[in-house]
Amino acid sequence: MENENRYVPSRFNALSHTDDNGVVLFNSYTGAITYFSDKEKQAVISSLKRFGTDCLENEIQKDLYTNGFLVSSSVDEMRRAQFLHQSLHRTDIMHLVLMPTEACNFRCTYCYETFERGKMNRKIINGLKAFVQEKATNLSALHISWFGGEPLTSLDVIEELSECFISIANENNIHYSCDLVTNGYLLTKEVFNRLLSWNINQFMITVDGVGEVHDSRRHLTSGGKTFDKIIDNLMAIKDVTGSFDITIRTNFDEENLQEASKLTSFLKDHFADDGRFGIMFRPVGKWGGKNDDDIPVCSRTMANKKIWELTDEAITQGFRMSSMITESLMPSASVCYAAKPHSLVVGSDGQLYKCTLSLNEEFNKVGILQEDGTLELDYDKIASWVTSGEETDTVCQSCFYRPACQGNHCPLYRMRTGERPCPYEKRNIKKVLNLIWKNNIE
Repeated sequence: MENENRYVPSRFNALSHTDDNGVVLFNSYTGAITYFSDKEKQAVISSLKRFGTDCLENEIQKDLYTNGFLVSSSVDEMRRAQFLHQSLHRTDIMHLVLMPTEACNFRCTYCYETFERGKMNRKIINGLKAFVQEKATNLSALHISWFGGEPLTSLDVIEELSECFISIANENNIHYSCDLVTNGYLLTKEVFNRLLSWNINQFMITVDGVGEVHDSRRHLTSGGKTFDKIIDNLMAIKDVTGSFDITIRTNFDEENLQEASKLTSFLKDHFADDGRFGIMFRPVGKWGGKNDDDIPVCSRTMANKKIWELTDEAITQGFRMSSMITESLMPSASVCYAAKPHSLVVGSDGQLYKCTLSLNEEFNKVGILQEDGTLELDYDKIASWVTSGEETDTVCQSCFYRPACQGNHCPLYRMRTGERPCPYEKRNIKKVLNLIWKNNIE
């Protein structure tokens, strides 16, 4: 007997037309992103009409079903999304954002940190080792994000903890991965190779303009220039063999926005020939720093527009878009780490947080790490971070992007403003899908 169910379009689909008259389809539950040519387009659109199709009559419809764009009418997609959300509460995975130091060698004009706490002390190093060792027997995956301050000013702490974590992971068959955020000033080729040896192979480095434009915004504590040193370091890293992924991030506001095209052209000339480098643009915000009142931030409308205009320009010139953008569209990938129960931020003094953007606010201080590896946690505070999204927001529940961000792209934004923290990618999904297609064909 033929399947009694119809095949109907998924509620989690998004579609964008491409410059060559094809279409790109995206499904936020499966994470599938699929291109169909001009010749295939009409069959795709017909198959995705509201009432669907009785059976899978051709290869295109079978492809749509396999990738989740068509689903059986008997499937409860809301229940699927709820179950995906519950999977965030897995206890066999752990993510730690570690601050080996909260000091920094830069004084960026828009930074929100106060640098009151310096290098991680012996008590906290020992506590981290003991904590990971105690958790190891129940873990299948451990991801470490190195943050600061400027983490590379405490390379010895990174080394000691990395070697310990790698040993524990190997002993317990744990998948171990890392990323690192750095201003790039100390990221010499020698340091980079050491980081790779410690399984750190994803990097984010911020460059805000060419020469003086960058130096006026991201300078040393002494006021000294930083642009040339960062670029020299990145050029030297190109000679390193092996696999790694570097996102060059540009933070823009009204002050440097007009210089962004010059930066794109410069970066293209130096890094477009190496696919391990990609670019990402993000607007500067008033993040709580002492200079907030003086920062010429772009309006929300302008910021949303310029992110993708600048990205399009970079791709057109032949520079790869950061892999972080495509990855953020995957199931649960746009959920902020602060909203994930298995994620904690560990300050250099052992203070535990959920978010790195509000280090001095009491509602973000969720516990203390002890030297023996035990955690003193305030579960009421933690609950306010991890249950503020789709659980209570009916608009998020019905959104096509729900599986990707689950209403919790930025719980801090929701707490501070009461507004919905929709990701940049979701707000401009048609443009983003077109850019993903364009990025792949360039």
